[in-house]
Amino acid sequence: MSQVRWPLLCGLLSLAVLALAFTVSQGAVAPASQWARLDAAGHLEYKSLERGDRLMDFSFAGYHGGGVALPSAAVKLTLGPPSTDDDTVAIQAGIDAVSQLELAGGLRGAVLLQRGTYHCRGTLAIEASGVVLRGAGSGSNGTTIEMTGPPHLAISISGTDAARATGKAARITQTYVPSGATGFEVESTDGLQAGDTVLIHRPVTPAWVHFMGMDGLTRNGKKENWLSAPGEIIIERALRGVSTNALLLDIPLPDSLDSAYLAPTGASVVKAVFSGRLSETGVESLRIVSPPQAVEISERHNQAVRMNGLTDGWLKDLMIRDTVNSVSLGSHTRRVTVEDVRLEHTVATQGSAKPADLATDGSQVLFDRCAVRGDNLFYFATGGRVTGPNVLLNCTFHGNGHLQPHMRWATGLLVDNCRVPEGGIDFMNRGEMGSGHGWAIGWAVAWNCAAKSFLIQQPPGAMNWAIGCTGARQRVGMPFGHQPDLLEGICDSPGVRVEPASLYLAQLAERLGAQAIKAIGYEQGLAAGP
Repeated sequence: MSQVRWPLLCGLLSLAVLALAFTVSQGAVAPASQWARLDAAGHLEYKSLERGDRLMDFSFAGYHGGGVALPSAAVKLTLGPPSTDDDTVAIQAGIDAVSQLELAGGLRGAVLLQRGTYHCRGTLAIEASGVVLRGAGSGSNGTTIEMTGPPHLAISISGTDAARATGKAARITQTYVPSGATGFEVESTDGLQAGDTVLIHRPVTPAWVHFMGMDGLTRNGKKENWLSAPGEIIIERALRGVSTNALLLDIPLPDSLDSAYLAPTGASVVKAVFSGRLSETGVESLRIVSPPQAVEISERHNQAVRMNGLTDGWLKDLMIRDTVNSVSLGSHTRRVTVEDVRLEHTVATQGSAKPADLATDGSQVLFDRCAVRGDNLFYFATGGRVTGPNVLLNCTFHGNGHLQPHMRWATGLLVDNCRVPEGGIDFMNRGEMGSGHGWAIGWAVAWNCAAKSFLIQQPPGAMNWAIGCTGARQRVGMPFGHQPDLLEGICDSPGVRVEPASLYLAQLAERLGAQAIKAIGYEQGLAAGP
């Protein structure tokens, strides 16, 4: 065998890598991922881990469960031009007036704010279904809500979310239910039928907390609690089918159910009814501007929008400047689309504790074509016990910040075709950071993303993926100098984009067809990065 000089071999390999990258960039067929790929008939097929866990179907994220166009509510009240002092009372009176109208097709109507700058010293509150607050555009010549006075929240959309269990809880008897599964075996299906809304109770036990390595967190000599045990994580689903001893779900599970760590009670499912949730409510086509806030997040600060107790809502075409912890969706928020929401900061928040510009504690939330520019930020974060699917699609984040699920075991997140050129995408164990945030995320996927760095760690008994992503891969231990480095999650096709170009859009087309892609503003097969 002839000898090959090492420098020459390295040079040839480098040229081959560059040629492959150039070929892919010029529109050649990208490689397929082994974890989700299109078969010869154009249908998605998935590779599973050893126990059956797989990438979940994320396409249920968004307004009405994905693939449904946002409605256009008829204008029922027009306000303007703005005054020179405080327009809060006048705008709130308009919202309250439309809130009293009869529902028609789920909508009451829109309050339209004419062009101009409205000065608001207080919060604008929407507390009825079917009400839309709309401006005349988010550009500089459109509608601006200028926040004045003491720090406050600009816009609140808030219902209640009273859940009431009906009937007896049925214990899940299947020894192991994998993440991504669409059903499981139960001891009894008495009183359950297709169409019922159910709550799946997943116990948080001392055994599971120990298995996750989260029972020894201490900071400054004080013990920290990751998740309280005993406790529980609750997943809301609807039943698609019922047989003698098994249930089929409308949406796959974002987490696994391992009976070895759920004793003594085990996981269970119970029928539930809800009251108080709002629906068909949104804010669109306006600007929210705060004075620059060089504050720490423990200080009072202006925030932009908070949603809670809402199913089937939206935020669309918003420009937000200099708010802190800007857009927040509460734990009782479901099936919401946040589309074309742009945030920018002229000053950075102070201190080591960072605010989250986009945050969700809810489920089935789609952040689509959003953008953030600023420093010392979490561009996106999840809260504790958040159960997906939740999706970021074609979003761009510029500055010294990170896209980072935040605390205490969120599951089922897809980051699809997003860019963080100066920052990072982190699916990680945050250890003693904060008040003991620990494992922040499991069963998360970064798909065809680009970032300065990626920290993709593997939680015990779970997985995180980076597929078709470009950026420096990091290996570290838990924060504050813990050793050794934690296991890395699965990094498939690093540096080379894969097909399908967008996992979310491919799953949506698979489930609902090409019309669902067009309904949310995309063409079939189009998933170009932002």
